[in-house]
Amino acid sequence: MELSNILELIHAVSDSNLTEFNLQDGNLNISMSTEKTIVQQVAASADTASFAAGYQPTVQPTLQAAAQNQKDTDRADDTQKLTGNIVKSPLVGTYYAASSPDSAPFVKVGDKVSKGQVLGIVEAMKLMNEIEAEFDGTVKEILVENEQMVEFGQPMFVIE
Repeated sequence: MELSNILELIHAVSDSNLTEFNLQDGNLNISMSTEKTIVQQVAASADTASFAAGYQPTVQPTLQAAAQNQKDTDRADDTQKLTGNIVKSPLVGTYYAASSPDSAPFVKVGDKVSKGQVLGIVEAMKLMNEIEAEFDGTVKEILVENEQMVEFGQPMFVIE
């Protein structure tokens, strides 16, 4: 496989909604995931040796990724300081505070909520998953912002 074809493949996968992609072509194995990490394993042969000698892929963390890592560290420290009932994300995805961009948010700080009431939505793999209150009480804090990526087990709301 030629370098131009590989680059075209990388751009096509990057522009798609795929979360993971694997390709095997003879001795060439290309794997990609949403972290935009490219892993190549090339067995030494006459065709691939010249390609491997001239092309060394590198992955460098972006400033945005570094900032997110710092936020995650800060959030982990802050989570230990939270008091009240904490509603955590049941899955990895994108958090939405409202059912549509022009709708009012499901809840705001200070709102009284009942067990089972929808607090927000987490989109995962094009499926909208409602996040429900696990407790009766008042929303003390909303720990995530609209359209923010959330991780499994990440604290999202504090209810007292």
